[in-house]
Amino acid sequence: MIMNGGMIGGVALLIILILAIMVVASCIKIVPQAQAYVMERLGAYQETWSVGLHFKVPIIDKVAKRVILKEQVADFPPQPVITKDNVTMRIDTVVFFQITDPKLFTYGVENPIMAIENLTATTLRNIIGDLELDQTLTSRETINAKMRASLDIATDPWGIKVNRVELKNIIPPAAIQDAMEKQMKAERERRESILRAEGEKKSTILVAEGKKESAILEAEAEKQSAILRAEAEKEKMIREAEGEAEAIMKVQKATADGLRFIKEAGADEAVLKLKSLEALEKVGNGQSTKIIIPSEIQNMAGLLTSAKEVLTEK
Repeated sequence: MIMNGGMIGGVALLIILILAIMVVASCIKIVPQAQAYVMERLGAYQETWSVGLHFKVPIIDKVAKRVILKEQVADFPPQPVITKDNVTMRIDTVVFFQITDPKLFTYGVENPIMAIENLTATTLRNIIGDLELDQTLTSRETINAKMRASLDIATDPWGIKVNRVELKNIIPPAAIQDAMEKQMKAERERRESILRAEGEKKSTILVAEGKKESAILEAEAEKQSAILRAEAEKEKMIREAEGEAEAIMKVQKATADGLRFIKEAGADEAVLKLKSLEALEKVGNGQSTKIIIPSEIQNMAGLLTSAKEVLTEK
């Protein structure tokens, strides 16, 4: 009996020791990175634990909420909205938010995600209600900015910061989609016609410029050819003139040499006059239309005529 009582006491002590270890282990908490623990003591907010090792008092302390501090994404389903010109469409949004105050996030609103979804839907309806269809389709950035500012202000008491809001899809009615597709098709055809006309215009301009440049080049070639012909003609005339001048120089030189030879030979005046007459005969055979005869030769010609007449009478 004593041994059984001792064994029972040992087992009970072991059980108590195990329970004590489990209680102590449960009081040790390690908060991971990018998380925070909201602690309550006897049902009231006590403190917020950040990253690291923490200890809580058994039984009276408990972790009320584990809060993720990383940026989160909430993708909400399409919501029906009505534009200013009474067009009903469906728009789905994506909200990027981050918890900045774990205490406000825990105690500020019962279901934060549902609250953000409903707030996003009402804000979107208010903004789209002031815009027409065309403005809604072309003003995504403006709508995103307005929604982000409005949601950020509304969620601030909940310890939530809205970083970005994006309109994921804008789904207009089927009739509007058909009309938009027809309009886009007509616009594409119009642009195609404009591009084709511009291409033909540029082609015509290029052809005209080509013809113009060709005419200019032909005129320039004719001008250069005329210049070359004129220069060749000029060169030919210069060479002919130089040849004639050289021939005249040779004739003059030969005449001078002949006169000098006659002079050296001691010819009398009659011989000289006879040579002058021979020279006059050569001049007369030329192509000149007007001949100037020196007075001495004229006198001699008169004497020869008289002598001829005397001989004829005899």
